[in-house]
Amino acid sequence: MLQISQRGIEMPASPIRKLVPFAEAAKKRGIHIYHLNIGQPDVETPKIAIDAVRNMDIKVLEYSHSAGNESYRKKLAGYYQTKNIHVDHNDIIITTGGSEAILFGFMSCLNPGDEVIIPEPFYANYNGFAVEAGVTVKPIFSSIKTGFALPPIEEFEKKITDKTKAIIICNPNNPTGYLYSREELEALRTIIKKHDLYLFADEAYREFCYTGTHTSAMELEGVEEHVILMDTVSKRYSACGARIGAFVTKNKQVLQTAMKFAQARLSPPSYGQILGEAAIGVSQDYFDHTREEYIARRDALVGRLNTMKGVFCPNPGGAFYAMASLPVDDADRFSQWLLESWEYEGATVMVAPGTGFYSTPGLGKNEVRFAYVLNTESIHKAMDCLERALENYPGSTK
Repeated sequence: MLQISQRGIEMPASPIRKLVPFAEAAKKRGIHIYHLNIGQPDVETPKIAIDAVRNMDIKVLEYSHSAGNESYRKKLAGYYQTKNIHVDHNDIIITTGGSEAILFGFMSCLNPGDEVIIPEPFYANYNGFAVEAGVTVKPIFSSIKTGFALPPIEEFEKKITDKTKAIIICNPNNPTGYLYSREELEALRTIIKKHDLYLFADEAYREFCYTGTHTSAMELEGVEEHVILMDTVSKRYSACGARIGAFVTKNKQVLQTAMKFAQARLSPPSYGQILGEAAIGVSQDYFDHTREEYIARRDALVGRLNTMKGVFCPNPGGAFYAMASLPVDDADRFSQWLLESWEYEGATVMVAPGTGFYSTPGLGKNEVRFAYVLNTESIHKAMDCLERALENYPGSTK
C-alpha cells in the first residue's frame, strides 16, 4: 500500500489559510468578507518597480546567478548600508521569498534533531520549516499581558540544552507587532555569545516601526559570525507575489553552505529580481506615506478592539499585525463560525486564530491575529461586524 512520508504527516497546515474553504463558501453565498487574516496589504506596489518589469525587452528569460543578479545584490547592499547594516554584495544570496531564506538558514546551520528556541507566539511557518529540516522548536512563552515583550533571559537559559543551536527573532514581530528594543537585542547577543548559538533574524517589517527605532541584529557587535539575516521585498514594497527575499550573513562558511542549496534550486525568479532592484530607487516619501497609513489603520483597529467588552489588544510597535484576546471559548471555532454562520449588513470578518502561532498546545485558544492591511473605512466596518458577532456568538465567555 502506498504511503506518504512521516515528514508529510507532520507538516502542519497553514493556520492562516485553513479557513479559505469556508471563506470561499461564504463568498458564493454573496457575503462580503473583510480580510484581516493575512498580511497582504492593499498598498500599491511602487510604480517604478512595476514599470521596470513591464518595460523589460527580454528575448530569452535566462537563469540568473544562483546567488542572484550581481547588479541587484550591489544595490541591495547599498540599501542595507543606509540602515546601518554594513555588508557588501558578496554577503548576500537572493532567495525565492523570505521563506526560502529561512529554510536555507535551517538547512545550512542545523542538523536533524537540533533545537531552535523561538519566543511564542511566532510566525506560523517556522513550524513548517522546522519539520522540513527535521529541527525541533523549543518555544518560550511571551505574554499578551506584557504586550509580548521578549521573555527574560533566564527563560532562555532554562531551555538551552546540548542540542540547542539557534534562536529565532522576528523584529518587528509577526504575529504580535511587537518591536524589540536595542536592549532586548543586546540581551540576546549575550546569550548567543555565551552558548555559541546562531541568531536567525527575520526583519521583513523593518520599514514599519511606529513607537521606536528598529535595531537590526546585524548591528550587534562581537557576534557577526552568529547572525543570519532573513529578508524579503514582500512587505517592504507591498510585493508579496514577487517572491524575492535575501539571505544575508558575514559568516563565510554559512554563506558558502547556503550557496549549495541555492545552486540546487538553480536561481531566484528573474522578473522578481528586476522588480526588487528597481524598487530600491523608491523615494523615502513612499515609506513615509505608507508608515502614516499603517499608523492610522493600527489606531483605528486597536482603538475599536479595546472598546469592546471583554477584548484586550496591546498596541503594536511595528509591522501591520495585532494580537487580541477575545471573550470566546475557542478562537478556532469562533473564526469558522464568523464565516459559516454570521453576517452583518451582508458582510463578515476573516481573522487568523491564535493557536496557529503557538507551538505549546492549549495556548492562544482565545486569541486571534488581525492584519490591518485594509483602509480605515473598511477596518471600521469590519469592527462593527466583529463587535456584533461577539454579542451573538453562542460560545461567548463574557
